Amino acid sequence: MINRIVTAADLSASTCFLWGPRQSGKSTLLRSLFPEAPYYDLLRAAEFRRLSADPGLLAQECEALGWTAARQPHPIIVDEIQKLPELLDEVHSLHSRLGLRFILTGSSPRKLLRGGGNLLGGRAVRRELFPLVSAELKDFSLERALNHGTLPPHYLAESPQPLLSAYVGDYLREEVMAEALSRSLPSFQRFLEVAALSNGQIINYAGVGREVGVAANTVRSWFEVLTDTLIGCWIPAWRKRPKRRVIESPRFYFFDVGIVNELSKRGELKPGSAEFGAAFEHFILLELRAHASYRGDRRTLSYWRTTSGFEVDFVLGDAEVAIEAKSSESVTGEHLRGLREWREEHRDSRCILVARVPRARVTEDGIEILPVGTFLRALWAGELVRE
Repeated sequence: MINRIVTAADLSASTCFLWGPRQSGKSTLLRSLFPEAPYYDLLRAAEFRRLSADPGLLAQECEALGWTAARQPHPIIVDEIQKLPELLDEVHSLHSRLGLRFILTGSSPRKLLRGGGNLLGGRAVRRELFPLVSAELKDFSLERALNHGTLPPHYLAESPQPLLSAYVGDYLREEVMAEALSRSLPSFQRFLEVAALSNGQIINYAGVGREVGVAANTVRSWFEVLTDTLIGCWIPAWRKRPKRRVIESPRFYFFDVGIVNELSKRGELKPGSAEFGAAFEHFILLELRAHASYRGDRRTLSYWRTTSGFEVDFVLGDAEVAIEAKSSESVTGEHLRGLREWREEHRDSRCILVARVPRARVTEDGIEILPVGTFLRALWAGELVRE
């Protein structure tokens, strides 16, 4: 059993939504944290049919427990709530009348967000469960994470290829395509492949549309589906107080390195290759996102790129930290160009280059070069931003 960073205390203090991509481990986590809790699994056909036929059964069964706000030993769990949004009215009523606490999980908030579903009037806290992060793994392997991805079944598998293929085939191509309201499986499949090849880049909707054979507006709507179903996210450009012309468009990243590998048909990633370097940067981004969510850090996460080509991969908050990710085992002056240009404008910013170097060091102009393990430990210990 892997001890996840999300704890029982994080989830049980009040009613909450727990969102996370399919197979990120939501059900496993909740069953381990709350083994005695009433559990409604809407992925089970019988349970879904029973409650869809009469959503009021949820209220009747919860009331029969005899629990009150002052005497509720466990939260009540409803898994994959987006499959039956009608249950939210019952949850809302039980929470308002009896003060009962619920954990409502889902892999796609899209139906609730787009369909005007009952989100409990702001009474529910939003939590998110990400794929595994380095701090949750005692024997963390960077090469394994970059090749397998960090969804628990994939990272732990000796041979992840069949699982990755099944995830892309059974989930992304079918369930997510259904959310996109696309009638053309080949077009949507091609879109996913082109999106994966564009991972970590600025997206040109018209260019993707030409490759896929659909309109730019359709491409835009499909990217919205990927973000609404937690398959991807946008990282905005840094635009505060620029002293030179900067790129202002966001970049798109998938939620998992392994899924990008599968969609883009990368094969095994070898250190030193361009594909390994791209996956390394992607992995660092995923660690930063998960850390901010789990620790409640509201600092923005952005990237910086000038029109003349200088670039920093990630900027935390109001320029507190600038991070460049390079998978190289040796650092050259070329690797430091972006951070040095950034520092010209942000003298107080902590500048870090994270790489596969054996030891930490600091350059004469104050840029820290950290081994990836040292960087990850500092991140999860809360030591990156100096207060």
